[in-house]
Amino acid sequence: MTDTIAPDRQDTVKALDMLETRLRWLSSWTVHNANHLRAKRDGLKVGGHQASCASMTAIMSALYFHALRPQDRVAVKPHAGPVLHAIHYLLGDQSLDQLQRFRGLGGAQSYPSRTKDQIPVDFSTGSVGLGVAITAFASLVQDYLIAHGQMPAADAGRMIALMGDAELDEGNIYECLIEGYKHDLRNCWWVVDYNRQSLDSTTADRMFRRFDDIFQTCGWRVLTLKYGKLQRAAFQRPGGRTLEEWIDNCPNAEFAALTYQGGAAWRARLMADIGDRPNVAALLDSFDDDALATLMTNLGGHCVETLIDAFDQAADDIPTLFIAYTVKGYGLPLAGHKDNHSGMMTPDQIAQLRASLSIAEGEEWEPWGGLGANAAARLKAFVGDSPLARTRAQPAAEPVPVPARLPVPPGAQQSTQAAFGRILLDLAKSGEPLGDRIVTTAPDVTQTTNLGAFVNQRGLFRRQELADVFQKAKIPSAQKWAQHEAGQHIELGIAENNFFLLMAALGLSAPLFGQRLLPVGTVYDPFISRGLDALNYGCYQDARFLLVGTPSGLTLAAEGGAHQSINTPLIGMGQPGLTYFEPAFADELALIMRWAFDHMQRPADGGSVYLRLSTRQIPQIERPDDGWEADALKGGYWLRKPGQDAKAAIAFTGAVAPEALTAWEQLADDLPGLGLLNVTSPDLLHRGWSARRAARWTGKKPELSHAETLLSALPPGAGLVTVLDGSPGALSWLGGVTGLRVSPLGVDRFGQCGDLPDLHRTYRLDAEAIIDATAELFLRG
Repeated sequence: MTDTIAPDRQDTVKALDMLETRLRWLSSWTVHNANHLRAKRDGLKVGGHQASCASMTAIMSALYFHALRPQDRVAVKPHAGPVLHAIHYLLGDQSLDQLQRFRGLGGAQSYPSRTKDQIPVDFSTGSVGLGVAITAFASLVQDYLIAHGQMPAADAGRMIALMGDAELDEGNIYECLIEGYKHDLRNCWWVVDYNRQSLDSTTADRMFRRFDDIFQTCGWRVLTLKYGKLQRAAFQRPGGRTLEEWIDNCPNAEFAALTYQGGAAWRARLMADIGDRPNVAALLDSFDDDALATLMTNLGGHCVETLIDAFDQAADDIPTLFIAYTVKGYGLPLAGHKDNHSGMMTPDQIAQLRASLSIAEGEEWEPWGGLGANAAARLKAFVGDSPLARTRAQPAAEPVPVPARLPVPPGAQQSTQAAFGRILLDLAKSGEPLGDRIVTTAPDVTQTTNLGAFVNQRGLFRRQELADVFQKAKIPSAQKWAQHEAGQHIELGIAENNFFLLMAALGLSAPLFGQRLLPVGTVYDPFISRGLDALNYGCYQDARFLLVGTPSGLTLAAEGGAHQSINTPLIGMGQPGLTYFEPAFADELALIMRWAFDHMQRPADGGSVYLRLSTRQIPQIERPDDGWEADALKGGYWLRKPGQDAKAAIAFTGAVAPEALTAWEQLADDLPGLGLLNVTSPDLLHRGWSARRAARWTGKKPELSHAETLLSALPPGAGLVTVLDGSPGALSWLGGVTGLRVSPLGVDRFGQCGDLPDLHRTYRLDAEAIIDATAELFLRG
């Protein structure tokens, strides 16, 4: 890395230095305003991370105004959100009102958010580590689009993550690294703000060498930016080599403490440790205390020359980790203090900082405040001429046509999981555009979740074609998975975080790359919980995908309680941005899948969809007509409509349909008019009921919810038995809609091994239990 710099590059360095100072000030002032100046009504600390912002300002200045190209995408470290807002404030994309309402209702968000912020945000961040890992999967999605001819190779951008060093403690980082290596990851930069201080502690000194080893083993180039230009110049002077060795060996905690104490403390410590070594005293004497403090904190991550040289050095497509040494709180009075993560400057300290930057009181929000007219004009022109300022909006992705109907798989006995696989196979063979835009994936459960037929038809995606050794050897196998660029299945290992992050990246292909993909991912239903944070992360940024949880509930009977999902219906109901369905029959599934592919593409009111499916084969039912379909898509329909004087009904969801039907048939003679309600989506029913109630205080015209419409067929005070292979709470609330007496059945404890009849009897999901629960309604009545 050279220390010489061309004249025009020197102008760039000067501009970036000024921008770094502006970003540090504006981010600090934004947090200060929210905590010390804006009126508080609850007395609570608003929060913000001035120190975490200050350690990133040089990195973000050099990246955004030198290295970043229009096609690049960036995930910004959560605690540096105010710096991102400051950048867009200088670009004219962010309003003063938004900055003044930082962390307030309707204002700039605490952490960068695709859906809540008004500035351009490529990836939401907040749950640490996830915003880093998704950039690797976004790079894989970009490769997929290029390989399928949906994006020119010349338009390939870098997927960049700006990360705090504490994020390197997150396990999903290393799961992602392994998957990236398997898929020959490229065009990915991770820039580590290596300030070595987290919320609770200082990073262990020996860790940085391990990061090098881990990333290099996984095919990454590692560029360590430890020293800035001032330090490197000092190291070339007599005594400089000794000073460099001392810095290399100084423990992180001691370096932080000396940074906070300042120049005099630095001098005393250095003289005590190495002052008797040749030429060291003279070297130190050539700096006054302030200059010595500046020298000792002139780390690579605060030196824009060092940063732009490193970024320029990595101009190819090799995945690169930049370890940029920084000081937490750099340039602020709380630099280096161990409590600075959540700490912030006092009013006196912010006033001193303002004065040091020549910013007049009352002009704190001026974008170019403290600069002379000429310098302000030059810097404004520099920002306006940056590639970032000239970035054009990504063209809207064209919708993928969805057939009016999807064919219903034939068969008198079917499971919803098998029907799902057949519907996908039919789409793969159909020649419909929809089939070409589907991308499937699974965390090593492709075969056992019935994706295999689709993969046989469409192939595995791989940039380098790989022959099937078993097929070449003519060894019989149900798997005929050709691996090539045209493949439409992305194979993953057993790591649910990776699975959900890939689903999120695929589901963001339209806004990120202007090309729409329709991701379909399968996972064993109980293991949704293993990737729940990443699922929530994908939904929060409005990624669009179809999640299939299968097998579910007790249908994994022989594999015991660890493989039997209980609470996933509640997850489906409680997760914003995700609509949960649990069909019982194949024709319901075909109808819902067709709705899902359309819903995933709706710009305003669309979202992701979760199907909870089963391996249990059940008898299919004959339909006299299609009058049930509209209600099924609203969340439920009467399979047997209640009579006029009905005293009770049975409401069921999913794979327990045979038990519900058997119980209904046995009770129908004793309870004339007994109803049988098939709840296809507890989520939609509950959402509609909640919206009806919310209308009372939002000023909207109340509209009768579908749950109310259905249950109004029962007289007040009638009884309702609810039953599903999951938490009974997913349906028991139905009693509150119109004032019905409820007897809920479901699974509310961990199961054990056994066959389905034994487990249904043990956990009271069989027909006899439904009959008993119905009798209980009348005993209580």
